[in-house]
Amino acid sequence: MPRQWSKLTIYTAIVLSMVFWSFSYVWTNIALRSFSVIFLLESRLLVATIVIVLFGKLTRQLQLPRREDLKWFLLLAFFEPFIYFIGETYGLKRISPTIASVMIATIPLFAPFSAYFLLKEKVSRANIAGIVVSFAGIVSIVTVSSNRATATDTAGVLLITLAVTSAILYATVLKKLAAHYNGITLVTYQNIIGFVYFLPLFLGIEAPHLHEIVWRTDSIVCMFLLAVFASFIAFVLFAEAVRRIGVARSNVFCNLLPVLTAVFSAIILHEVLPAQQIAGMIVVIAGLFISQVTRNNRR
Repeated sequence: MPRQWSKLTIYTAIVLSMVFWSFSYVWTNIALRSFSVIFLLESRLLVATIVIVLFGKLTRQLQLPRREDLKWFLLLAFFEPFIYFIGETYGLKRISPTIASVMIATIPLFAPFSAYFLLKEKVSRANIAGIVVSFAGIVSIVTVSSNRATATDTAGVLLITLAVTSAILYATVLKKLAAHYNGITLVTYQNIIGFVYFLPLFLGIEAPHLHEIVWRTDSIVCMFLLAVFASFIAFVLFAEAVRRIGVARSNVFCNLLPVLTAVFSAIILHEVLPAQQIAGMIVVIAGLFISQVTRNNRR
């Protein structure tokens, strides 16, 4: 059983994980100015793995997985970081960080459908209503084509949708493993296996072109920030929160992602969104709250 945390500690951990993940959209945008997607992902995982293994060894929190759980660790890493990072990072090459975060924030909206098919949990009318409203907002965002900086395309939307789907499945597997392992252990093996998954792509696609990389200081700094804060600290904090209050209650905090990312993008990237996209974001977030507020009232 996990050690007891106060409610303040739990919610502080979740909010911090959302802050770091919100920053990750901005950091990825900057890192991609120098690095290709696969190089960035593999470098990020390598640094994160080294840091977390050292931390786990020093704090003696690193557990040895049981043999019967190895298949679940392989599946966990397949959904995230492997599939999730491919969808998210390639998606960020096509759409703005703020819009991507709005779509990622729909994870808690669709998670109940995963629970329905895999765990036989009932899907409420509030979830269906929330999906309809949020989908209308996403359509509003996608149909804007005012300029290159804020325009979205179908491929970008599909890639972020792939990331959302993999994150939902990841949370389902995480819930199963979190009953037996702490956050340090979960994230350590998740990153190690993810690094191995990306290795053939790196060797086959990126290795021959390493000499072509233009090493920008801001891109290198952002890669390290992604590794330490987004791939290590945020995942550990979120995994520990899931162990204590469950997937559904933890995922509700994804609603913070669009707001935080919009603020950080405006400050750091000077991103300005057209009125229709801002309206679409508001509709998407409204759909999220329709789902969550109704569910909370029933409790």
